Amino acid sequence: MFSTIRIYPARVVFALLTIACMVTIFMFSGDNASASSNKSGRVTKTAVETFVKDYDEMPPAKQHTILDKAEHIVRKLAHYSIYTLLGFLASLTVGKRRLFSKKSLGVIAFCFLYACSDEIHQLFVPGRAGMFTDVLIDTGGALTGMLISMAVLFIAGRLIKRPEQENT
Repeated sequence: MFSTIRIYPARVVFALLTIACMVTIFMFSGDNASASSNKSGRVTKTAVETFVKDYDEMPPAKQHTILDKAEHIVRKLAHYSIYTLLGFLASLTVGKRRLFSKKSLGVIAFCFLYACSDEIHQLFVPGRAGMFTDVLIDTGGALTGMLISMAVLFIAGRLIKRPEQENT
């Protein structure tokens, strides 16, 4: 009548890591506009100083223009990256499966709904705004993370099978 549910220790670990990632996202989203800008501003300034040749010799107006453009990119990459991690961890929690399956759709739906809740959360944070474009960026990151996890699971499965085949 009831099927036995097997709990794999690795899935428990990935579930806990998924929750930790969600808490991290929630904490970042809870930063007011000033704190959020300060964090992304530091990352942006470091990136620009590293990758833009002669940045320090440029006139302040040109530096400001470059920083503004770069900060937008850094903020969107941050969304994409952290949701790539969320999609990766949530996918590993679910385990091995086919790409076009209910479980895969469930991972993407889970990440999409969490991205929606994240943007709604930001509506209640001073100076922040919830944006549907960020939900789409987040969901794209989650899809990327899921695809990476499926590739990792596929490769790991092949590597595990290979020694077994050599012994027979």
